[in-house]
Amino acid sequence: MRRSLLLLAGLAALATTAALTLPTAGAAAPTAPSPATFHACSVAQPGFAACFAQVRSDIAGVKADGVTPNATPAGLGPAQIQSAYKLPSATAGSGQTIAIVDAMNDPTAEADLATYRSQFGLPACTTANGCFRKVSQTGSTTNLPATDAGWALEISLDLDMVSATCPNCKILLVEATTASLANLGTAVDRAATMGANAISNSYGGSETGTSGSASHWTHSGVAVTASTGDSGFGVSFPATAPAVIAVGGTTLRTSTNSRGWTETAWSGAGSGCSRVFARPSVQANANTGCSRRAVADVSAVADPNTGVAVFDSTPLQGRSGWFVVGGTSASSPIIASVFGLAANSAANNEAFPYSHTGSLFDVTSGSNGSCSPTQLCTARAGWDGPTGLGTPNGTGAF
Repeated sequence: MRRSLLLLAGLAALATTAALTLPTAGAAAPTAPSPATFHACSVAQPGFAACFAQVRSDIAGVKADGVTPNATPAGLGPAQIQSAYKLPSATAGSGQTIAIVDAMNDPTAEADLATYRSQFGLPACTTANGCFRKVSQTGSTTNLPATDAGWALEISLDLDMVSATCPNCKILLVEATTASLANLGTAVDRAATMGANAISNSYGGSETGTSGSASHWTHSGVAVTASTGDSGFGVSFPATAPAVIAVGGTTLRTSTNSRGWTETAWSGAGSGCSRVFARPSVQANANTGCSRRAVADVSAVADPNTGVAVFDSTPLQGRSGWFVVGGTSASSPIIASVFGLAANSAANNEAFPYSHTGSLFDVTSGSNGSCSPTQLCTARAGWDGPTGLGTPNGTGAF
């Protein structure tokens, strides 16, 4: 009896507490919780990299036959990405090749790419029509790495973002034998020798021991982009490599403003100061607060809460089909593809956005943590760590 009375008293107390904490009329609505996500790839060991794809676990995968053109998959699609960044995707990009460098093999890459492009009414991009190529780091089309489901999801994300941003571009997928930085660097070299105009790298690892490795991500006449990471304030390699365009992340939402969209710094975007690489001359007047290389340089959508639609049929944690995915893994291939739209890689280098800031949307609010000086983790007018100089406003900065 005493236990029952105590239970009733406890329930009454909880009810009273709940009543006291209910929002009253006119009170601010509670902040929406962050979406449930999981990392597609495991944490990187020293000398290795992890992919940065973050998968929404609160949105179940939907099979290819579960949607139709009249039932669009969840997540941002090509029309939204092109609208948000004012891109000439329908008319530009022909003759340009965007390379995606990732580790391990995605056995369903071409078939999944076909599903994505068909769903959104994009032209076919296949091996048969010469638009799509898939090779190992040695250039082989048959001797490919072992399959890894996490990296397969990353590959699908990257291929889909190239398709969404530059549907007229050709796509080259180079699969490294393992996720070691040594093999990934070799794969980047392979992409450059095969004629890529821009190369995207949606992965990163520790800077330790990388001082002699940056040359793999340095290719004259080729725009090389890399994700800054998904763990908030802090840096990763190869985004910190001197010649790389380091790509941060934003939260992208529709708006009633003249642009039709609004962006804030994503809380997960990587940023900060390299401990290894010297400050490039282009950052001398950016007031980064770093005595060495600072990241990011530019940015694009990355927040899983405003994530992108991706199709991947290689099962990952029991899921396959349509996913909503975020992470700076999304922003790096988007920016690489904007370079393809600009068709300016031969004359371009990492300095170009710094001299063309008028063709970027400056992101001035949001943060990825607390730091000093504050511009390394808090968005502001001009350069800041999470978003760099801003996001594409057309192709003029690329």
